[in-house]
This record gives sequence, C-alpha cells and structure tokens, in this order.
Amino acid sequence: MFDSLSDRLNGALKGLRGKGRLTDADIDATCREIRLALLEADVALPVVREFIKQIKVRAKGAEVHGALNPAQQVIKIVNEELVGILGGETRRLSLAKNPPTVIMLAGLQGSGKTTLAGKLAKYLKAQGHAPMLVACDLQRPGAVTQLQIVGEKAGVNVFAPHPGTSIGGGANPLGITASDPVNVARDGVAEARTKQYDVVIVDTAGRLGIDEELMEQAANIRDAVQPDETLFVLDAMVGQDAVSTANAFAEGVGFTGVVLTKLDGDARGGAALSVREVTGRPIMFASTGEKLEDFDVFHPDRMASRILGMGDLLSLIEQAEQVFDAQEAEATAQKIGSGELTLEDFLDQLMAIRKMGPIANLMGMLPGAGQMKDALDQVDEKQLDRIQAIIRGMTPAERANPKIINASRRLRIANGSGVKVSDVNQLVDRFFEARKMMSAMAGRMGLPGSQRRRTKKGKKGKGRGRGPTPPKVRGGMPGGLPAGMPNLSGMPKGLDELPPGLEGLDLSQLNLPNQGKKK
Repeated sequence: MFDSLSDRLNGALKGLRGKGRLTDADIDATCREIRLALLEADVALPVVREFIKQIKVRAKGAEVHGALNPAQQVIKIVNEELVGILGGETRRLSLAKNPPTVIMLAGLQGSGKTTLAGKLAKYLKAQGHAPMLVACDLQRPGAVTQLQIVGEKAGVNVFAPHPGTSIGGGANPLGITASDPVNVARDGVAEARTKQYDVVIVDTAGRLGIDEELMEQAANIRDAVQPDETLFVLDAMVGQDAVSTANAFAEGVGFTGVVLTKLDGDARGGAALSVREVTGRPIMFASTGEKLEDFDVFHPDRMASRILGMGDLLSLIEQAEQVFDAQEAEATAQKIGSGELTLEDFLDQLMAIRKMGPIANLMGMLPGAGQMKDALDQVDEKQLDRIQAIIRGMTPAERANPKIINASRRLRIANGSGVKVSDVNQLVDRFFEARKMMSAMAGRMGLPGSQRRRTKKGKKGKGRGRGPTPPKVRGGMPGGLPAGMPNLSGMPKGLDELPPGLEGLDLSQLNLPNQGKKK
C-alpha cells in the first residue's frame, strides 16, 4: 500500500546521499519533496505541516551540521519523525486483572470487523489465551453466520443466541429482537465468565456512513459490557474519509486503539497514517490479507523502516521463529556443515518457508527491497509447487542419496510429477551445487559439522607422531589438477628445469615432494 509513498520519500532523500556538507537550500528542497510525497499519499494537511516543521528545525540545527555525515543524519531525523507520526512505541493489549478481558470492535460496514474478530481470536489463542467471539451484528444479513464460520476456522467458540437478519428470514428461538444486540453482548460476557473464557471479542454492527443510530447502539453496548479495549477498525483504503470517520467514532463512542485493515491494497494509504496523529489513539494491529494468519501487531518503528526502504528484518525473524523448530534447524545446520544435506531436508525447509507467507512478501522485508520491485513482481510461486512435486515424486532412497538418480529414474520422476526431464536435471544439478557451496561456507563459518569433518580428515596416516605420508608425484598433483593449473605431464624427474612456457612457475607453491635428491 505504501509503495508510492516509499518511492517518493526515497527519491527525495536520494539527492542528499553523497554530499559531505548540506546547506539550508538543500534541506529546504528536500523538505519540499517530502511534503509533496506526503500530500500525494493522502496524509492529512495538519500532520504534514507539523512533520515538515519538525524536520526543518532539527535538520538546520547543530544536530546535522556537527555530524560527520550530514546526509545520513537527515535520513535518521526523517525516520524518527515518521516513527513519531505512527505512534512511537508499540502498544499492546491491556488485559483485565479479573478475567474475562472484554474487547469491543467498532467501525463502518465493510471495514472488515467480522474477519478481524477471527484473526484477533486466533492471535490471542496462539498467545495462550482462551478467547470467545460474541455475535452482536444482528442487522447485516449473514453476519452471524459469517462470524460462526470465521470462529470455526480460528478454532474458537462463538456465542450467537440470535441468528440475526437473514435473506430468507428464520426462527428466533430465544425471542431476542434483532434490534437489541445489547442483551446479546451482556449475556455473552456472562457466558464467558461462567465457562472461564479469559477474553471476549464483541463484534458489533456497522453502517455505510456515520449516523446517530449507529453511534447510539455502539455506545449502549459499550456501557453494557464496559470493555477493557475498544478497537476502531479502519479500512486503510478509504482515503481522506479515514480521518473524519475516526474523529466521529472518537467523539461518539470513544476507542482505545486503531486496527488497520486491507493494508495489502493498492490505495495510497496515507490518511490511515494520519489517524494516530489526529485522534491521539495508537495503531495497535495491522491486517494485510484475507487469511486468518495475515494479522500482526503494529510496530511503528518497523513500518517507518519499511516505508523508507530499510527493510523489516525483525518481523522476518519473528515469522521464521514461528515456523522453524530450533532443534531441527540445528540438525540441518550440522548436515550443511558435513555436506550430508538431503533432498528430504531441502523439502522440509521449503515447506517451512511456504508457511511464512508469499515469497515476494518475505523478500519485501529485506533492506533495499524497493529497488527490486520488478524482480519481486516476477516471483512465481508455482515454481515452488513444481519443485515440491518433483521431490515428492522421488523414492525415499533417491531423496536421501540423489547420486543414484540415473537417466531412467529421472524419466520416471518427470512423468510422475508432470514435468520435463530437463526440469528434474536442473533441480538435481542445482541441489548439488548449492550443497557444495553451503558446505564450503559452513567450513569458513566454523559450523560444528564442518569442524568434525576436517578433524577426521586430518587423522590420516600411520605411525605415532608422524604426519601424513606424501603420495608419489610424477609430473602432477594428487587428486588431479585444480582449475587453471597448467598440465605438468612433461615434468622431468629431478624437477630442476621446467618445460617451455612454464619458466615463471613457482614450484614452492605446489607443495611437491623433493624427488630430485636422494638421501
């Protein structure tokens, strides 16, 4: 969503790089470009003015002029001010001292409240909580059914005594009217307390626009359940209406935090970044897709870093920690060091990476990813499916020892996985190359497997206190010649003279035995 803003900000700051000294004119020109970038991204005008004012005050002071690298200091200032706009520090949920903790969701219709309720419930469940969803949206057709489906996918229970409004009508076994979601909310909290759920997430109704009925109903639910957290769910694609809508909910209902949804859209999204500065309420969570896993805590510093093209390695590491087992990772590292990595291990690592999310999104968290947009757009997830199909088409023995995969086996694997023989050849060849390269890197890095392998190799030879007996060499080297070394087949026995064309060769570098002199 923030790609256009990121491009413009990086373009504005690019002119500063490489300059050993900055003048006031340089700073003014850069601030002018930053102002245009923020306005084009729909950031609210008061926010832009205060942002530019702070940058100018700090950039024209001793903080920059006394720095060894003024350009980098200005970029640091922009990053810090951007973090300030986004909220400064990460804000976590405030849990009640006496469970259950009540979380109320509020927002306009279509902002994604119902789906977000399931995402938040799954997130809290993964944190060790026992959440329960309460269906209080009794006006939108199918809202209760949707929440029940979402709750089932998230693996949490849903309190829904009333079916709500449906297209085909329906019975009302408990006699609760569709216009009285307050009782449903109150009974849901009582049910959670009785059955010892420690978190209650109340999904409320929305409207297509702000009206008195919406605000009154939300305020009545708030007064009935006394929520510990009231989260305003904001569609990040609504543009400048985001600020006015947030102000209306802040005055009519009040909320303690903001959740941004649909951050994977292609809108400019700058207005969503203005909400915290305008309302004074922090952005607590961010939703980036339709899957229940596309949800995370909002970190202002990490978001600012991504907007400025500096990457988000911390989030990437946290995602990796969720899918990679520490013991399995250590065992894989030892196999890499000893050169014993198999295609089965490679498949396990590939499946773990797939669980982290789309490859393009993962690469987008790396520093400098903004310069690889064309390459990221061309990432083909289907290629990973083909690799997975090829490896699964092999027998366990072939995965453990790919060297036994001969021509007939490759033909069978290709036919079984629906690919060409050339695809199988390419995968096997690249695997051998990658394993060799990783083993060499492990040796330089001193991994446990690589150290053990070198120690074992160094114990060759017979006799106590003797080193390895050098092989007899006549015009060559043991194990063949390394790449680029000239052929020494015409070398005389005494090694006193060299064949024509090799006069400049230093024999001391070859580590050859002294065969020209006898004891």
